[in-house]
Amino acid sequence: MTLHPQAQAMLDLLNAASTPLKDLPPSEARAAYDRFIVPRNFDPAEIGKVEDRQITGAEGDIRARIYWPDTDATDLPIFVFIHGGGFVIGSIESRDPQCRLICRDTPCIVVSLDYRLAPEHPYPAAPEDCWAALQWLADNAAALGGDPSRIAVGGESAGGNLAAGLALRARDAGGPALCAQILIYPVTDMFFEQDLPSYAYLDEDYFLTREQMHWYYSCYAPGRTETDEILLSPSKAGNFANLPFAQIVTAEFDPLRDDGKHYGEMLADAGVTVEYTCMNGMIHGYWHYGKLIDASGEALQLSIDALQRAFKS
Repeated sequence: MTLHPQAQAMLDLLNAASTPLKDLPPSEARAAYDRFIVPRNFDPAEIGKVEDRQITGAEGDIRARIYWPDTDATDLPIFVFIHGGGFVIGSIESRDPQCRLICRDTPCIVVSLDYRLAPEHPYPAAPEDCWAALQWLADNAAALGGDPSRIAVGGESAGGNLAAGLALRARDAGGPALCAQILIYPVTDMFFEQDLPSYAYLDEDYFLTREQMHWYYSCYAPGRTETDEILLSPSKAGNFANLPFAQIVTAEFDPLRDDGKHYGEMLADAGVTVEYTCMNGMIHGYWHYGKLIDASGEALQLSIDALQRAFKS
């Protein structure tokens, strides 16, 4: 396959940025990242209710944005969403349209987490916040109108890493029980220790480069070049049995393509039900650009369909 024209047009826009994000102070990089994404993402869909709350975190409160569908139904399923951005950038706001559409069309309660970011808060701040939020949610699901027996987790890129880590941690801790993990081009091998063919794209002009990835992990896990810690690299878990159903969606021209594919193969080998889709012609980050890239909506619909099935089963 070749790069899709819509992906090429987006890549041209990304490459036209005056200053690479890695060359900006983190706070400025976050603002620039959101300014680029928000006007190119889907328009916000109307839903029943949206509320920002402070929930108990690992070291203080965490902001979470909670979305409710327009329904009188109770005991709704719950989807915990974790945004990407290399553990350094990204926000609730820039993924708000996706969360609204998931909430409306599944339908379910969506809880989007504003976990602590690096370099101000390096590893393990992010996974600790996500774990604390999942425990809080399991304890408070009924008060939110949710069903604690139907909780799924998911995220894209770095958020997929954190979601995969949550699924492993919840299994090993004996709960909270999860019914699905939705992983959008996840990074499960933090330092590219596996010999996977798509890693060669780090040296090509497909947005996610080796230099950019080095910036992310030098902020998030400074001084490390390899790890056996599963909350950094879930692919190092060794035991993948008894994990929840996984949907994994990758992009053809993404260095993380084979990372997600191989993670799905390891899950499947351990008896986990896995649905894997690679979006042809796409680059890393296509999921954010609903107005410009058709595959963004197609991939989102795949996840909505997967959540509907997981919540029904």
